Amino acid sequence: MTGLALETQRKLILTLIASLRDTDEYLTEQTQVIAPSVSLGRVTRMEALGEKAVQEHVQRLNQKRIIRLEHALDRIEAGTYGFCPVCNEEISAERLSSVPEAVMCVRCLEQRAGN
Repeated sequence: MTGLALETQRKLILTLIASLRDTDEYLTEQTQVIAPSVSLGRVTRMEALGEKAVQEHVQRLNQKRIIRLEHALDRIEAGTYGFCPVCNEEISAERLSSVPEAVMCVRCLEQRAGN
C-alpha cells in the first residue's frame, strides 16, 4: 500500500471514529435509566425498555468498532496495516475501503470460518 493510500485510509478511519463517537454520545443520552412514571402506561414503559435495550446493543457494537478502528490506526503506525497476518498477503484495497478495520484477507477469513 502506498503512502498516499495509507494516508487516505488513516483519514477515513479517523472520520469513522469521530462519527461513531458522536453516535455513542447520542446513545448514551438515549439509554439513561427509565424512571417509573405515572404518566407512562405499562405498555408504553415496556416499549421504552425494549427500545432502550436495542439502543444499548447498538452502542456496544459502536464501541467495539471504535476499538477495532483504533487498532487499525495502530497497525498503520506499525507498518502492518493492509497485510493479512495469516498468509502475509496484502488485503485488497476494495476490502479495506469497505471495512477499514479488516485484519484478514477474505480468503483467510473464509477459511477460518470453514467456508
